[in-house]
Parts: sequence; structure tokens; C-alpha cells
Amino acid sequence: MAATEAPLLQVEDLSVRFRVPEGEVAAVNGLDFRVARGQTFGIVGESGSGKSQSMLAIMGLLAANGRATGRALFQGQDLLALDAAGLNRLRGNRIAMIFQDPMTSLNPYLTVERQMTEVLELHKGLGRRTARQLAIETLESVSIPDAARRITMYPHEFSGGMRQRIMIAMALLCQPDLLIADEPTTALDVTVQAQTVQLLRELQRTHGTAIVLITHDLGVVAGLCDDVMVMYGGRVMEQAGAEALFDQPSHPYTVGLLGAVPRIGQDDDAPLAAIPGSPPNMLRAPAGCPFGPRCALAAERCASEPPALA
Repeated sequence: MAATEAPLLQVEDLSVRFRVPEGEVAAVNGLDFRVARGQTFGIVGESGSGKSQSMLAIMGLLAANGRATGRALFQGQDLLALDAAGLNRLRGNRIAMIFQDPMTSLNPYLTVERQMTEVLELHKGLGRRTARQLAIETLESVSIPDAARRITMYPHEFSGGMRQRIMIAMALLCQPDLLIADEPTTALDVTVQAQTVQLLRELQRTHGTAIVLITHDLGVVAGLCDDVMVMYGGRVMEQAGAEALFDQPSHPYTVGLLGAVPRIGQDDDAPLAAIPGSPPNMLRAPAGCPFGPRCALAAERCASEPPALA
């Protein structure tokens, strides 16, 4: 990104809270990052680290008991300050999201054709026939065979990998500037995972779309991302270029994540490195580094002061 070019998405001090009967869950705390046009930005961390909730907050899709504070500037427009009508003009049009589970994200009562043409009729003002033809072409671009026939089918008539491709096609119908992909390879077999990653890479090269990739799969990150943000306990532990992160991880949590990944040539009898302990209870979020209680390098100040990203 050129020094004078403004980022496509700039998130500043994003925090997400949920009210529950036991109190308030601090799901995300003071998130800061920026995404440039055409960049792939990875967000990595174990379940419960705040990855998905941060993106749902940006999309205005938090649960009813959730609230977000901070700023999320998309081309200078604060998404967190928009009402439902303002968000609907952007969602599915200039910003699109691939959700984690395509079976629950696709409407089981509507054909794939109706779900796709509705997007184009709403956002692009296309007629049904024109929208149908564009939907077929988009399905073909994500390697759905015999798309003209299959578009009349219902979601349950497709395999998991095919449904994931349909979700990607729907997200790309309006050629968005920003695509948020939440665990796009979860529950897919290794071959389909590799095809999905390759598909995202090709589509980004074709359309110049910026991608925010949410995942816990470090192999996908290595194959697709330019920059990576590592989250734990609702906070950023580390942020770096993908190559630098894998070559020289700085935070002990990142070192632990990378150490837990099986490697080619590793002794079959050697146990995988494990991070001892459990994630923090976010009802009582720690004042300092959330990884402190599990960290072999923790000092006294870690309990009261989050480490700076330096």
C-alpha cells in the first residue's frame, strides 16, 4: 500500500461486550488494524479468542445482547455508526461475508437460483432473467459443474464443498471491495480445502478484492495471507507480515501455536508441543496479558499491564 493511499478498512479501538445473566462478557478488547485494497489479512486464534465476533460487529450482525464500541472505517465511513438501512446498502454489495457453516447460512426453503438472483435484484437493480444468467456465470467461475441445471436445486442437494463454493459465489456476485471469510475451510476435507484456498486466491487476483480471513488453520494462513493478526482472549497478541510471523514469531502464544502444528519429517513418536492451561474466563477478563497465566515467560507486570505491540 502506498504511503498516501488510505486503507480500505481501518478498525480503531474496537471492543465488543455481551450482557449475560452472570454479568458482561468482554469478547473483544481494543482491536486496531487496517486492510489495504487487494490485501489478504489473516486473523488467527483458537476458539473464543474474539475473531468472529469482531467481524460480526463490523458487519452489524452481533446478537441482540451484544454491543460494539470504537470505529470501523470502510472507505472513511464508520460502519458502527450506520443504521440498518445504511448497512444493508453495503452488506452483500461492497462488503460481503462467507459464513462458517454454509448449511445453516443458506436458506433451505429457497433454491440456489432465488437466493442468488435476489442479491442482484436488490443491490444492482437487475431483472430476473439477467440476474439468473449472471448467477450461472458466477457459479461457473467457482467451478460448479453444470451450473445452469444445478442452480435450480436446493442447498441440501449439494455436498459440503459445493455449498461452500455457492457461498463464495454469492459473496462475489456484486464484486465486493471487501470479502470477510469466516473459517471458509472448516469441516472440508483436505482436497476441498486446497481447492477453496486456490479459488480465493484466483478470485482475488481477478477482481482485486481485499480479503479478511478468519481461521485457526495456520496452513491456510501461510498459503493465502499477506499480513496476520494473532488474537487470544479478545486481544491482539501479535501482528506481522505472514512470512515474518512464521520465520520469527515474537509472542509466546504465537510460538506455542506454531509449535503445536505437525511438520513434515517430524519423528512419528515425538509428541506435539501443547500449551498448558486453559483460555481465560472473559466474564472476568484479566487486566494484563490474557495469556499470562499460561505463559512460561510471564513477568509480574504481565498480570496488570497488557504488553505493547512493539
